Amino acid sequence: MSERGITALITEPLRSPPGDPVRRSLSMSGGLLRTARPRQWVKNTLVVAAPAAAGELASRHTLTQLAVVFALFTAASSAVYLVNDARDAEADRAHPVKCRRPVAAGQVPASVAYTAGGLLALLAPAAAILLCNPMTAALLTAYVVMQLAYCIWLKHVLVVDLVVVTSGFLMRAMIGGVALRIPLSRWFLITAGFGALFMVAAKRYSEAVQMTDRAQSPGATRALLGEYTTGYLRFVWQLAAGVAVLGYCLWALESGGTANGSLLPWRQLSVIAFILAVLRYAVFADRGTAGAPEDVVLRDRGLAVIGLVWAAMYALAVADL
Repeated sequence: MSERGITALITEPLRSPPGDPVRRSLSMSGGLLRTARPRQWVKNTLVVAAPAAAGELASRHTLTQLAVVFALFTAASSAVYLVNDARDAEADRAHPVKCRRPVAAGQVPASVAYTAGGLLALLAPAAAILLCNPMTAALLTAYVVMQLAYCIWLKHVLVVDLVVVTSGFLMRAMIGGVALRIPLSRWFLITAGFGALFMVAAKRYSEAVQMTDRAQSPGATRALLGEYTTGYLRFVWQLAAGVAVLGYCLWALESGGTANGSLLPWRQLSVIAFILAVLRYAVFADRGTAGAPEDVVLRDRGLAVIGLVWAAMYALAVADL
């Protein structure tokens, strides 16, 4: 037998035929991962917000617990994405962009997405009871139930849809404190809640502006988007931005002057960076280009620099330096 023939005999069994179960399984696994939206997991870093605000990030126990909470919230949010895409598969096939989603494209069967989503929705709160505490499990359960209700019904209810999405961000910001039994101040809740509403309303406003510019029909975009006017959405994000800034200022100015011999009043000075960050983000909101908040936060260098300056000031305030 020729050398080419021997090589063919050796390598041929390693080649997967088009209908090979292994290839299909790998393709489906990749599709499930894409459906779980790894790009959106950056939002779950908000779980560090409450411990950071309380200055409780120094211990190894805290960091370990926050890593667990991040994983649990990622599982819970992935469950919602899986169920949402399985439920909306038919509508997504008619959408110019969403038709590429794995469930809509046929890469992942809807039944598999439902099963994976259901398992994650059950396992995340159950694991929270064992690894954290019952309150963390209750908050995760509330998040999953509320978001599934949003997928099924609440996203079709005017204004309530904004509140539900905002509440999801607020729960992310709260759960780290709940898991570590850190009291959540009223100023933290006000700033986090209205800051989230600012970003959610800015996202909706950007989508509405783009829909108008491209003369798209409401049916080709997000549910209810055609029911909102751009003027109303602009009012909401401007109001939310104002309340978030006010809440942060009241917290920062609650104690006057420097604390415990600090070199400078970092807590008060951080107000400047916070307001600059809101103003910088508002530029993108006003242009109608804040449709993907994670892209704005990660790609704009100016916003990144302001964020780092704010974080440094805040850290110095917590450390009383």
